[in-house]
Amino acid sequence: MTDDPLEIPSNQPISPSFLTDVAFDSFDIPEHVKTGIRDTGYTRCTPIQAEVLPLSLAGKDVAGQAQTGTGKTAAFLVTIFSLITGTAGRDPLRPEALIVAPTRELAIQIFEEARLIGRYTGVRIAQVIGGIDYKKQADILREGSDIIICTPGRIIDYMKQNVFDPKGIRILVIDEADRLFDLGFTKDMRYILRRLPHYDRRQTMLFSATLSYRVMELTYEYMNLPEVISITPEQVTVDGIEQILIHTGKHEKLQLLLGFLEREDWSRVLVFLNTKAGVEWLAAKLKGNGLPAEGITGDLPQKQRLRLMKDFKKGDIKILLATDVASRGIHVEDISHVINYDLPQDSENYVHRIGRTARAGKTGKAISFACEEYVYHLE
Repeated sequence: MTDDPLEIPSNQPISPSFLTDVAFDSFDIPEHVKTGIRDTGYTRCTPIQAEVLPLSLAGKDVAGQAQTGTGKTAAFLVTIFSLITGTAGRDPLRPEALIVAPTRELAIQIFEEARLIGRYTGVRIAQVIGGIDYKKQADILREGSDIIICTPGRIIDYMKQNVFDPKGIRILVIDEADRLFDLGFTKDMRYILRRLPHYDRRQTMLFSATLSYRVMELTYEYMNLPEVISITPEQVTVDGIEQILIHTGKHEKLQLLLGFLEREDWSRVLVFLNTKAGVEWLAAKLKGNGLPAEGITGDLPQKQRLRLMKDFKKGDIKILLATDVASRGIHVEDISHVINYDLPQDSENYVHRIGRTARAGKTGKAISFACEEYVYHLE
């Protein structure tokens, strides 16, 4: 919880072409929750919201295939705010809802949107993530909260210290489940799940960009016959993206990039490289050419990462360079261009990368440089 003034999340209004005819007002949602929804600018549902809400509001388990930028966050937040009871008739030190995210940045994004949608509900929201004062977060949990938004490592610490009691959890959300596996949180997730109430005594919503075998195995073991909903990733991330492949020499890529940035009409650019050293080198070269560029890598201190993310969202930084690992916390709308300075190793990472532009029905451009070092990554 925080007393800081509310900020509108970075999500920009979703393109009308991406919305369905299903209105939020058509659902049995408490009026104070509907008021919060209106504050976000939502009136009609995205496809994932239109599919999820009839099931989730009825208390059913849901496994949804959907990527960031589809409106899935609002789908599970609206459900939680509509169904939890608040402190009446229960132990105030036992939270009712737990949302687990793979990265600090995604957890922060969910927290910001939760504060907005739930601002009229009186529901207490706690953010529990690494890189933030340990004692302060523990004190917030001891004071009592209704919803906890967390990353796995920090919430497990508090479970082991008996600061967080999971026995009151009635609603569980696992967001970006595939990334939780990719980042090595499989054992952590099983630790958490085994200590929650049994799946027949809680509602679980899981969202993942891909419903892989590992993800589906989790649903079979820890969910109660979930309804599976699929918003095809290719429809979400590739439609509306102009994709350009340029074959070039390794030592020609910098001049190509500088020429592109000089000629192209761009607003916000995300550049992917495969190594930390590459990010640092290219960031220095771009800044040396007077461009508003910064690099973000996995070992950057948390405060610096958060500052760079905030500046990129605000537009103070126009060009952000990142590795795949570091980019997993980037949830910024209105990225006009994605540039693969280095080609990714597989097609799944390629889709994840270019999906940072053209979100929620908008258009964007993805440019990939195929040099002799990485050309073999092309399929």
